[in-house]
Amino acid sequence: MNGSFWDALPRPIIGLAPMYGITDHPYRHIQKKYGNPAVVFTEFVQVEELCAGVRRALNTLRYDESQRPIVAQLFGHTPRYFRRAALVIAALGFDGIDINMGCPTKSVAQSGAGAALIRTPDLARAIIDATHAGVRDWVEGAGLREGSRLSTAAVAQVEARRQRLPPAYQQRRSIPVSVKTRIGYDEPATGEWIPRLLDARPAVISLHGRTLRQRYAGEAQWDEIAQAAEFARAAAVPLLGNGDIQSIEDAQKLVAATGVDGVLIGRASCGNPFVFCADGQGATPLRPNNCWKSRWNMQTSLPTVSAQQSAIRLSPCASIWPGMPGAHRTAPRCARRCYT
Repeated sequence: MNGSFWDALPRPIIGLAPMYGITDHPYRHIQKKYGNPAVVFTEFVQVEELCAGVRRALNTLRYDESQRPIVAQLFGHTPRYFRRAALVIAALGFDGIDINMGCPTKSVAQSGAGAALIRTPDLARAIIDATHAGVRDWVEGAGLREGSRLSTAAVAQVEARRQRLPPAYQQRRSIPVSVKTRIGYDEPATGEWIPRLLDARPAVISLHGRTLRQRYAGEAQWDEIAQAAEFARAAAVPLLGNGDIQSIEDAQKLVAATGVDGVLIGRASCGNPFVFCADGQGATPLRPNNCWKSRWNMQTSLPTVSAQQSAIRLSPCASIWPGMPGAHRTAPRCARRCYT
C-alpha cells in the first residue's frame, strides 16, 4: 500500500459503497458534488467482458475528475483475466482496483465469482496476486493487447480516454488493489476468511456485515466486523465496515465501537448525498430540479447513451430521491418527455 491514495485519506474514511445498477457515472457525480464522500467505486465490471472490449464494460468505467479518488470494481473467477483487466483499469487512470468478493446475486455466485470466492480462498488469493501482477505489468511497460482479446477499436478508445486525462494520470503509475467481501457464505467465517485475505496483502478490505445467505436481510453483524478489524490491525491493513449505516452519526459510533478505519455507506445515500456530511448539509443546495438537471446532463453526455436509455435510468425518481416533493409524479412525466 506504500504511497497509495488510501494513505492520504483522513480517518475515519467515509466512502460511497459500490452498488450495481445504482452507482453509475451520474450518481457518483451527484454524490460527490453534494456529499463529497472520501472515496467512490464504480459499479462492478466483469473481467471477461472488459478483456474482450465489450462496449458495456468500457462505458461502465466512465467517470470525471471530480470523482477522485475513484476505484474501479471488478468481478470474475479467472485469475488471468484479472491480470489483463488490471492493465485496462490502470490505463484509464483509475486510482485503484477493487475486487468484488461479496456479491450475493445468484448469477454471480453460481459462476464462482463474488461471495462464492469465500468458499475458495486459494482461488481468491490467486486472483489478488494476478491483479497485483497486472498492475506491475502496466508500470513496467506492458501494452493493452498483451494476452487479451481487446479489439483495435477498444484499444483506441482506451488510449483516447487516457490522452484526455490530466498529465499526472497519463503516467504509468502503480495503483492499489483492494477487496470488498462479506463475513461468510452460509454462516459467519470471519476468523478463517479474513486472515486468508490478509495473507494476500490487499491495500484495503471492505467488509459487509452479512453472509451471502443473508443477502440484504436481517441486521449487519458488526461484532464480526470488529473481529475482522482486529486481524486487519495486526496486519497493518485498513479495514472498512459496511452495512446498515443510516447517518454520519451511525458511522462515527460504529468506528469508535469496532476499531475499523472507516465505513462505506450504500443504500442510505440513495436520495440523500448529505449522509456524508457532518452537519447533514452540503456546500451546494440540493433541490429536485437541480438533481434532475445534473443527472440528465451527465447521463446524456455519455457516448452511445440515447435519450430513451437515459429516461430509463432516471425514471425511478421516487426511490433515488425519496422525500422530495412530487418525486413519484415527476418521474413518469420526465420519462414520457424523454421518449417523445
